[in-house]
Amino acid sequence: MKETTWVQNVIKEAEYDHYMTGGKDFIDDDKIWEKIEKNKSPEPARIRSIIQKSFNLELLSPDETAALLNVKDPHLWDEIFDAAGKIKRKVYDNRIVTFAPLYCSNFCVNNCLYCGFRSDNKDEKRLKLTLDDVRRETEVLAGKIGHKRLIVVYGEHPVSDVNYMADTIRTIYDVKVKARKGLGEIRRVNVNAAPMSVEDLRILKDVGVGTYQVFQETYHHKTYSEVHPKGTLKANYQWRLYSMHRALEAGIDDVAIGALFGLYDWRFEVMGLLYHAIELEKQFGIGPHTVSFPRLEEAQNVAFDTLKYKVSDEDFKKLVAVLRLSIPYTGMILTAREPARVRREVLPIGITQTDASTKIGIGAYSEIYGAEKMSERKDQDLGKQQFMIGDPRDLDDVVRELAQMGYITSFCTAGYRCGRTGTNIMTLLKTEKEGQFCKLNAILTFREWLDDFASDETKKIGEELIKKEMAEVKSRMPKIYSEKTVSTLENYHERIKNGERDLYF
Repeated sequence: MKETTWVQNVIKEAEYDHYMTGGKDFIDDDKIWEKIEKNKSPEPARIRSIIQKSFNLELLSPDETAALLNVKDPHLWDEIFDAAGKIKRKVYDNRIVTFAPLYCSNFCVNNCLYCGFRSDNKDEKRLKLTLDDVRRETEVLAGKIGHKRLIVVYGEHPVSDVNYMADTIRTIYDVKVKARKGLGEIRRVNVNAAPMSVEDLRILKDVGVGTYQVFQETYHHKTYSEVHPKGTLKANYQWRLYSMHRALEAGIDDVAIGALFGLYDWRFEVMGLLYHAIELEKQFGIGPHTVSFPRLEEAQNVAFDTLKYKVSDEDFKKLVAVLRLSIPYTGMILTAREPARVRREVLPIGITQTDASTKIGIGAYSEIYGAEKMSERKDQDLGKQQFMIGDPRDLDDVVRELAQMGYITSFCTAGYRCGRTGTNIMTLLKTEKEGQFCKLNAILTFREWLDDFASDETKKIGEELIKKEMAEVKSRMPKIYSEKTVSTLENYHERIKNGERDLYF
C-alpha cells in the first residue's frame, strides 16, 4: 500500500468521538492551571493529610496533586520523598522489574520536532529488522543478557504496520536459547507503538501482547500542536489521547501512559497524567498499569539547547514522588535515558521498573547493521537511534548495584499467565496482595537469572540477598504466608537450582 493511502486510512474518528463530551476531551488546559494556581502555598497540615490519603492507595484528586506540586518547604519535600518510597514498598515490596527495549524500525511518517526519527531528518539511517534480524536480536537479549521482558518499539509507517508487529512478536516468543542451566526466552512482550484502531489492537491481543504503551508526549494542547506539525498523523491530539480507551475496548488488559517531560511545564504534565488515570478509572474501572516520565534527550538535528522547559534533576525527583503519591497503585518506569547517578537517587522514591543493557539502534544488540558498542554516551550513533541514552550499563552491573542497595531484581512474568491482569491485578495492587505473589516469584526468577547469566561477583552478592529474602518470607508466617507456601517456595527454589525453570506462584 502506498504511504499516502495508508496514512489516510489510519485514523478512525468514530472510535474516539463517542468518548468526548460536547466535542471536548478530558484534558482542560485552563482548568489544570486554575487548580495549580488555586492550591498555592498549601499548609503543612494539609500536605501531611494528603500523604496519609496516598497510603490508603486511593487516587488523589486534582486539587490534592496540585497542592503537592506547590510545596516549597524542603523539609516537607523530604516527607513526600519518604512517603513515596514507603508507598512503593507497601504495594510492590522491594523488587525492581527489569526489561529492555527492542527497536524494530525507524521509518516514520510523522515529523515531531523533538525526535530523531522524524520524516524531515534526512540524516537518519532508515532501517527495519527482518524477522531473522528480530530472532538474532532476541537471541542476544534472552540468551546472552538474560532478559525475560521486552518492550518492542516501532516507527509509525506502513512498513511496520500491525501485521509486521504481530509477526515480530510471534518471532520473539518463539526464540529459545540454551543458557548455563536452563533456557533463555522472552516471556512478556510489551509494545510501544503509535495509536491504533480497535481492529488492529485486537490483532495485537491475539498474538499475546503484554502491556500496550502510548505516551501522550505533552498534554498541553497548544504545545502539542506546535511540536506535531499539522497534516501529520500525530497532529491529531484526540486520536492519541484515547489510545488507551481503544486498547481496553479491544480486550488488551494492561495499558501504559506517559509524558515526555521537557516539552512543557512539568507540573502541567503531572496533572495531565493524573487526569488520564482518573478518566481510565471512570470509563473502565482500572487505571494505568504503568506510568512513564522520560525526560527529553538530545536527538539528531534537534535544537536541544534551545528548549525552554527542560526539567532539572531536582524537579525530576519531585515529579516522580508526586506521581507515586497521586497514582499510588501504578507501576512506575525509570528509563536508561537518565544517567546512573540520577537513577540511583530517584529509584528509592517509588520506582518499580527499569531497563538495562539498553541499546536503541536498529539491530544494535547483535550489531547486525554495524552498531557501535555503547559503553559511553560518546560512543552512541545518533544517526541510528532515536535519542541519546544516559545509562548504557550492562544488566549484570545494574542487578549487582540493585542488590547492594537492598532491591531484588524480578524477572517474573507469572501474573500475566495466571490471570493477574486488568481489573484483577488492580484489585490485588490496591489491597496490597499482589506484592505477596511478587515477592515469591521475584526470588525464584532471580535464582534462575543468577544461575544462568550472572557474573561471579554478582552471583555472590545475589546469593546473600536471596538468603535475606527467604528469611523475610519465613518471618511473615503465618500472618501473610502459610507454612505450605513457604515449603513450596523452598521446594521450587531447590528445583530451580537443579536446572528446572519457570516455576511460579
